[in-house]
Amino acid sequence: MEHHIVIVALVGILGIGAQWLAWRFRLPAIVLLLAAGVIAGPLTGLVDPARDFGDWLGPMVSVAVAIILFEGGLTLNFAGLRDASRAVWQLVIIGAPLTFFGATAAGYYLAGLSIQTALVFGGILVVTGPTVIMPLLRQAKLEARPAALLRWEAIVADPIGALIAVCAYEAVTLAQHGDEPEVLALRVAGALVLGIGGGYLLGKAVEKLFINGHVPDFLKIPVILVVVLAGFEATNLVLKEGGLVTVTVLGMTLGNSRLGGLTELRRFKEMMTVLLVSGVFVILTATLDAEALASLDYRAFLFLAAILFVVRPAVVWISTLGSGLSVRERGLAGWIAPRGVVAVAVSGLFATELARAGIEDGTRLVPLAFLVVFATVVLHGFSIGPLARFLGLASQGPSGILIVGGNPFTVALGEKLKALELPVLIADRNWNHLKAVRQAHIPFFYGEVLSEVAEHHVEFNQFGYLIAATDNDAYNALVCTDFGPEIGRANVFQLARVASEEKERHTLSFTLGGRVLFTGGGSYTEMADRIRAGWTFQITGLSEDYDFATYLAERSEDHRVLLVKRASGRLAFASKGNDIEAGPGDTVLGFGPKPPAREDGAREKPETAPHPDEV
Repeated sequence: MEHHIVIVALVGILGIGAQWLAWRFRLPAIVLLLAAGVIAGPLTGLVDPARDFGDWLGPMVSVAVAIILFEGGLTLNFAGLRDASRAVWQLVIIGAPLTFFGATAAGYYLAGLSIQTALVFGGILVVTGPTVIMPLLRQAKLEARPAALLRWEAIVADPIGALIAVCAYEAVTLAQHGDEPEVLALRVAGALVLGIGGGYLLGKAVEKLFINGHVPDFLKIPVILVVVLAGFEATNLVLKEGGLVTVTVLGMTLGNSRLGGLTELRRFKEMMTVLLVSGVFVILTATLDAEALASLDYRAFLFLAAILFVVRPAVVWISTLGSGLSVRERGLAGWIAPRGVVAVAVSGLFATELARAGIEDGTRLVPLAFLVVFATVVLHGFSIGPLARFLGLASQGPSGILIVGGNPFTVALGEKLKALELPVLIADRNWNHLKAVRQAHIPFFYGEVLSEVAEHHVEFNQFGYLIAATDNDAYNALVCTDFGPEIGRANVFQLARVASEEKERHTLSFTLGGRVLFTGGGSYTEMADRIRAGWTFQITGLSEDYDFATYLAERSEDHRVLLVKRASGRLAFASKGNDIEAGPGDTVLGFGPKPPAREDGAREKPETAPHPDEV
């Protein structure tokens, strides 16, 4: 027993350690997970899944895959898909079947797989890996349209690919029993009805229980987790691996419901999925042995080349005809299609089941899946940035700043950010608060920035920083807490909270919210008073002759530095307890009383900038 605990702990350390290193050094996580699994398994023998887990290995992987697919279904929001471009619809509706048939043909004719195994693998390769594509999009900083295309394709293809793979698996395993084609088609259709219907009914039942208050908040996530596992196994008892369809549809049903607390549920599932994905990937990598690696002969690499250079480009070019995409956008989409951990996990599950069904080459699924995943992640991960810049599809300039709250302080700030040629958007749910914003021609969003409507209408990928500056301290903290995991907690800021020892019982926990803007802090009331007193935001360029020390010496003691735009274009914000420095070539944005005019010429930068379109 202790040995098993040690192995589980080791797998967890290796998996999460690889994820942390990937985050720290901005590397593809799958590459490090693969390295961790190879070191733990084939190289050192520390982890031998067959020895360490025995008969539990199959059920463990099966349950992990079920939860991963449930989380994938949970992210598919039909309201957002309705707003997606025509190109996304075409790429999903036309492209998914084309990918299935193309990958199946390549597997059969080039990789030498049996038609049964090729059909299952073709379904698996429809999934383009949302867990991989999202970090790549943030890394490459693509323009809005190609980024939205790749993002939505990954989100929608995840559950669709799982459904196709399960259907192919059911058809293949049922065909082994020698059923007539008509009977086979009827049984596969029945499997779909059972899986889809069961998942939908379970989702609606959970929704009704929650809405009617029959489940307390602290039990909602545990109840959903139990329902996922119960629905998965109940369907499997009737139809082998049909539970994967059930949990996928269950996730889609809940993801499109009007349940409160879906954000917390999604975050919990994301965290659990990261843990499961890491563990499953390390375990499956550790199962690779010399025989499995030897199966990757020249035919496997011919298959890989066909997927990369024939199937994917052809699918994109055919399915996006008449979509309005430019040649450059179609070229980028035709190259970028990384497969992720879902492909490996599902392959590991189906490989075992195919072998049990008497399909001997089913075991080749896992090494082939590793080959495709590793190659696509490395090639696409390291090429998406240079290719996007070569094609002119990379966003130019530094990351933008999202400001929450329309008021004189944020309007004055927004005007200066525009003058610095920084992308800026001011969001507020009060139309009157946005009047001055509109008059200043600052891009704005009218609505609740935390709502799903905002997710569908605001391209958040372009914003690398957030400033919450409303008159409600609790709301500012809520916004920063919500956006922190996405933008980065080091990049979300809010005005200082109004608090005193007498009011300490009314203040929020220090763990909520973002960093306090300005080194010396400053509440909303203080900022509003200073704007009324004539304070302004000032842009000043530094040089060898006019350094940062001189800049500060000329300002009053009350003057506050907000941010420094480095010569490289990067931004550095001043926050409470965090002083910043600036050097020659940098530009300082400060807030304070208007400084006296200098006799040797003004160093204020001109405030000319084109008026961007409103959002």
